[in-house]
Amino acid sequence: MSKWDVDYINLCKKILSEGTEVENRTGINTIKIPSHHLHFDLGEEFPVLTTKQLFFRQAILEMLWIYQAQSNDVRWLQERGVHIWDEWEIGEDGKWRAEQMLPGPDGKLVKTPVEKEFGKEWAHTIGTAYGYIVKNFHLTDKLIDTIKNNPTDRRMVMSLWQDDYIPTAVLPSCVWSSEWDVSNGKLNAWVHQRSCDVPLGVPFNVTQYATLLSLLAKVTGLEPGTLDWSMKDAHIYVNQIDGIKEQIRRFDEQGHLPAPELWINPEVKDFFEVDNSRECKDVKVKKYQHMGPIRFPIAQ
Repeated sequence: MSKWDVDYINLCKKILSEGTEVENRTGINTIKIPSHHLHFDLGEEFPVLTTKQLFFRQAILEMLWIYQAQSNDVRWLQERGVHIWDEWEIGEDGKWRAEQMLPGPDGKLVKTPVEKEFGKEWAHTIGTAYGYIVKNFHLTDKLIDTIKNNPTDRRMVMSLWQDDYIPTAVLPSCVWSSEWDVSNGKLNAWVHQRSCDVPLGVPFNVTQYATLLSLLAKVTGLEPGTLDWSMKDAHIYVNQIDGIKEQIRRFDEQGHLPAPELWINPEVKDFFEVDNSRECKDVKVKKYQHMGPIRFPIAQ
């Protein structure tokens, strides 16, 4: 059965029972705990939630957008039917617009229209974030080269948090760092997430990095090992609570289903040749049983 579902539901229950309600820039309060840790052994289970449907194709294409295409252009995703970054896309006029909660004259948070000028050259992108950082610092290329040629190196780190580029990013990276090592023929990773939207972001992110690890292991002649997940500010937005309670109810009443399997095209030898078309032909999740989708609102 799916250990990931057990760990995830326990995390949700902990947030709802022990968490603190706080305000934030979106105007929608969250229930949060300060930190949490998750551990996965990918040799035993590939983590995809079964108590709700995870849209695997969209998750994997977003991961390839960042680490393979190394792009910050939202149109790349839209062309493939992925719209999870639409709200953060810079407009044709070079401006990004939203409504956020900001301090008013009396210091209290009030909903305020936000308009940020990036310049027309940044139209349709998310600015200097995610894939822009990966490309600028050759992060994927360097990691693969080090895994292949210096597997005992203790400096295998990819950081998407670069202070110089934060002011010109629409949204600084939530999953911001990963550390890698090779032990006993297995590739392992430790991932750090500074802000954890537990209903929406975390399920996507965990499956994405489990897939990234599995793909990098495949192209470097290794086996997938362990994935550790370091969470800071693990939260549930108050308008997501009903959906989370439904997922908890499913778990309590129906249990959880068998964990699915990750399929990678055995012909794949190069990470940069993995199919990133709309069909995502080289990476599939097999034997995936789930209890149906649960829709959660996005807080911008």
